Amino acid sequence: MSSDALSQTFAALADPTRRAILARLMRGEASVATLAEPFHLSVRAISKHIGVLERAGLVSRERVAQRRPSRLELAPLRKVDHWIDTYRHLWEARFDNIEGVLSRIKKAEFDE
Repeated sequence: MSSDALSQTFAALADPTRRAILARLMRGEASVATLAEPFHLSVRAISKHIGVLERAGLVSRERVAQRRPSRLELAPLRKVDHWIDTYRHLWEARFDNIEGVLSRIKKAEFDE
């Protein structure tokens, strides 16, 4: 796997199970067992998914007594948003161009 952070983040987000885990963590920290409940996967398999998310910086865990709750980390998602934002400006400009063309077409139809 590529070592740059953006590539690791996208690789981690590529799996629907990991995206579902992140969605659950939006509500607050949770144990591996809690995160495994809605899936037809073992706690060990979920733990491996959490490990991928942790290596990408999307999840952090720390020991609290006998528990190791997982929590969502937003910094990598902010970097993804920033990367996408550079393309968003391009898309918006193209949509504005399309809107202008459609407006001219409609005006031409009414002028006939």
